[in-house]
Amino acid sequence: MRNFNSLFAAALCVLMVASCGKSTKVSGVVADAPQSEVIVKLLDVNRYKVLDTVKTDASGAFKYALDVQKGQPEFIYLFHGDKRIASLLLENGDNVKVTADTLGNYSVSGSVETEKLIAVERAEADFANSFAATTAKLADLDPESAAAMQVRQDLAKQYISYYRDRVLYIMQNSHSLTVIPVLYQKVGENLDLFSQSTDALHFNSMVDSLKTVYPDSKYVKALEEEAKLRSSYLNLQSMVANSTAAGFPELKLPDVNGNKVALSSLEGKVVILYFWTADAADQKMLNLETIKPVYEKYHDRGLDIYAVSLDVDKSVWASAVRNQKLDWTNVCDGLGSSSPAVTLYNVPAVPFIYIIKDGDIVLDANISDDATLRKYLDSVL
Repeated sequence: MRNFNSLFAAALCVLMVASCGKSTKVSGVVADAPQSEVIVKLLDVNRYKVLDTVKTDASGAFKYALDVQKGQPEFIYLFHGDKRIASLLLENGDNVKVTADTLGNYSVSGSVETEKLIAVERAEADFANSFAATTAKLADLDPESAAAMQVRQDLAKQYISYYRDRVLYIMQNSHSLTVIPVLYQKVGENLDLFSQSTDALHFNSMVDSLKTVYPDSKYVKALEEEAKLRSSYLNLQSMVANSTAAGFPELKLPDVNGNKVALSSLEGKVVILYFWTADAADQKMLNLETIKPVYEKYHDRGLDIYAVSLDVDKSVWASAVRNQKLDWTNVCDGLGSSSPAVTLYNVPAVPFIYIIKDGDIVLDANISDDATLRKYLDSVL
């Protein structure tokens, strides 16, 4: 009897686990689609992934259950053919009811987050329709006319008003995943609504807030990567804006001790801005065979070197600097080829150098051309 009870308890446990596996439920009616199909798709960060196809009955009713992990809400979309008929943001345990038609008109009950998502999408559609209608007025106007200028001013006002409204939305809903589609909205086909470089601050702020609630969400992780890219671009713009009047973009990167050193702080009459990587054996040999002899010969005559490592593993770089006794300024931000310095100086490949003389860039070249480099240094030092 004891064995039977144990088996019964184990079987009951299995049944409970199975029933709880797909604890998020969607039911509804597609009014004009009896005996039809509803395609269930999941937003897999930046693309749709088909989860299933559900049959509707004679009245257009359907039911579907899916597994949504705790703390990892999912963006789920219902399609009839190629037409998206409902948008859902579902959390573990949600039980939502959808009333829809095949034209895209729908309502949802049972999910607060879905109701927010619907409001976000409808506000976006209203703005898009208004903006498109105003844009269409330009087609029949002389681009230089006062009327065309007025239309363009109206478009600017619409954009600014909507942008401010969306900023307010994300600030008031910073712990809701619905801020993510807001951050990625577009104006027309090509312009991001959040297109200003300073919008990186909004991306970072939302990541910080969402990670406190959904640290494991794939959507939050993807948003964090986008925030990093935007922050890098913002830093790049800042460096350009703060470039010295000397004629070269400023760099201020950490050395082997973690202290940030500015390129402009070097006082040599000639400065070699040197891009390289310690991860490549041939470039470490280049240090010993070319760079070091050049530095030793010309340093006392006014040569300085600012060497930017494009390594991701900073320990490998720091070890190479110390072991090879590279006595010039060595810096590395650990971002590799994604470093803003690469974009700022349009580095095509490593190793690569720029020569800065008296505050101006006078030469860029492949560092392997040792003879040309020495000839130039002999002429100016």
